[in-house]
Amino acid sequence: MSLELLRSAYGDLSALVGGLTPEEGWQPSGCAGWSVLDLTQHLLDDARRGLVALATPAGGPATTDAVAYWRSWQPSPEDDDSTAWRTRVRASVTGGLPHLAPLYAETAAAVCVAAGRADPGELVATQGWVVRAGDLLSTLAVEAVVHHLDLVAHLDRPGPPADGLAEVRRVLEELVGGPLPDGWDDATAARRGTGREPLTDADRAALAEAAGRFPLFG
Repeated sequence: MSLELLRSAYGDLSALVGGLTPEEGWQPSGCAGWSVLDLTQHLLDDARRGLVALATPAGGPATTDAVAYWRSWQPSPEDDDSTAWRTRVRASVTGGLPHLAPLYAETAAAVCVAAGRADPGELVATQGWVVRAGDLLSTLAVEAVVHHLDLVAHLDRPGPPADGLAEVRRVLEELVGGPLPDGWDDATAARRGTGREPLTDADRAALAEAAGRFPLFG
């Protein structure tokens, strides 16, 4: 299941990025302070991380999983600023989307090939964690889907696949320990659950004390 989610998420993202114009690369994204080009660089970085992780076997036991991984992902504003600055510097010297788009596509395709060869239960290492390969694939797909929403936030381009959005919602509901408001579609759940959109008064009433835990990851 996680393999199909990843193939779907990465395939749609590769098609999206490959169809963007150089001018669209300078448009803002749904990540505050990040352009579409900056975010594409970040997506390439994450695909490379996935490729390295799938080739990095680890001893057990697992120290995180597809849900717990996100509990630790609460960067401070200082961390966000530092990451944004480093990403902007690297993105600015790449030659723009005409260079980054094919590089992202080939790297994403390589991740999917490596993922197809991995046993979902095998343990691999990433970012200081030990995780089962199947759970790693979920985290990669979730990140890709959330950032797909970010990429199209100010562009007239198609959003991420429905199966990927459903996985994001599943992870968010596991994190919050219950269902998200019925009035949220899966894209709204992804944006509000990760702080891309603020909670309304009605949301806070529906979530009760759980509202204080938002965003569930950044």
